[in-house]
Amino acid sequence: MPEVTKPYVPGTPCWADLVVPDQREALDFYRDLFGWQGEPGPPETGGYAVCTLRDKPVVGIMTSMAQEGGSKPPPAWTTYLAVADADATMRKIKDSGGTPLTDPMDVMTLGRMAVVADSTGAVFGIWQAKDFPGSQIVNEPGAVVWNELNTADPDAAGAFYADALDLTAEPFEEMPAYLSLKAKGRVVGGMQSLENSPPGSPSHWLTYFSVDDTDSTVDALTKAGGNVIVPPFDMVAGRMAVLQDPQGAVFAVINTTGPSPDDA
Repeated sequence: MPEVTKPYVPGTPCWADLVVPDQREALDFYRDLFGWQGEPGPPETGGYAVCTLRDKPVVGIMTSMAQEGGSKPPPAWTTYLAVADADATMRKIKDSGGTPLTDPMDVMTLGRMAVVADSTGAVFGIWQAKDFPGSQIVNEPGAVVWNELNTADPDAAGAFYADALDLTAEPFEEMPAYLSLKAKGRVVGGMQSLENSPPGSPSHWLTYFSVDDTDSTVDALTKAGGNVIVPPFDMVAGRMAVLQDPQGAVFAVINTTGPSPDDA
């Protein structure tokens, strides 16, 4: 079901966006890699660019802004989870050991959002949809196909997401060490330990994009100045690779060999 025409179930990844020092460079890079169309937005949204496929929103790209003390956040993709009430969810996040990185805020009439860290330090966003539900194309080449939590403590993370966002973690039959995250009984993402991440990696969410050909996508990325963190390899869900764009943001690509989870 590539096109999303109904609201996202709470707990489901519903949007992803990229924060980078050079928005224009990122827009050009991902246009060439995935075919996205996007331009800097109006001043009232801080220039936030909504990138589209077939004229439908798929992700956002924005320029990193200086934080308190003058530092800017590192280039990164952020996964947003749908919530029914951002303020009530924020209270649950705090009570469950999470850390607010921003207070809940309205984004015009589009929705209400916040950025937080879970109890193991992984950063993610929450999105209470109003006029804008989130990504309107998923699970097809050029769009988000999977969102995965890589955490230093899967048990603690599982308890956090169950308490704060009503997500349940269950082992995959084909990969016992890998956990599925379920919203209302449906798989919406995955979770694993940091065992397969580069040494020294902090807990983090990883965004996967679907591609027609993993190897050719990796070739195009390296020619455009990106880096390969994990070269293409075959696994249960397909052929994947973990990559880094020219500004340093990490993401994964996968050419799936079977049906993808219904993310909407």
